[in-house]
Amino acid sequence: MVAPVDLTPLPPEFYLQDTIQVARALIGRILVRESPEGVAGGFIVEAEAYLRDDPACHAFLAARGDCQGRVRITKRNRAMFGPPGTSYVYFTYGNHYLFNAVCQPPGVPEAVLVRALEPWTGSELMARRRQRPYRQLTNGPGRLAQALGITLADNGAQLWRSHLRILAGRPLPPQLIRQATRIGIRQAADKPWRYYQVDSPWVSVRPRAG
Repeated sequence: MVAPVDLTPLPPEFYLQDTIQVARALIGRILVRESPEGVAGGFIVEAEAYLRDDPACHAFLAARGDCQGRVRITKRNRAMFGPPGTSYVYFTYGNHYLFNAVCQPPGVPEAVLVRALEPWTGSELMARRRQRPYRQLTNGPGRLAQALGITLADNGAQLWRSHLRILAGRPLPPQLIRQATRIGIRQAADKPWRYYQVDSPWVSVRPRAG
């Protein structure tokens, strides 16, 4: 029996859990964005955690501080410093926006990158934005941001009460969630802080067999 879909936005308290656990707990939730063009969203099937003492985290050096111990907050990483449940969006590789959910209390720069979605609503809108086959709409962090219309204008949005939200959705049983190393990074690439839905064709990258 398929569990019903819960459309209640996740509260800020959800993001105060251990950030690695938040990444796992986001699998099966719904990321949705409202715009003048319509509503688009999907079930989260892949996510990975970034921590304050993690060299792969954008706020790693900022959190360590300068020679006087002062935290170095920049325009790019400011949203990562909270509050919990804030949207952190950044532009990378000259053509991709990536979406993250900020975790931990204000001042603690940790976040979860949402890497892939299974389309749930607004597929036609997503297809117009992406101009790609259906299976390529949301199977990667840059692709899902384009499909949902996420840009830097969404940076700092409150994910429990704005046009960009994460809903309770349909949490998955443990046997359907796998843990793996993160994708596309050079530092701390051995950390197994990525989670994905094992039976989903929308996952961006799967570990090689054997």
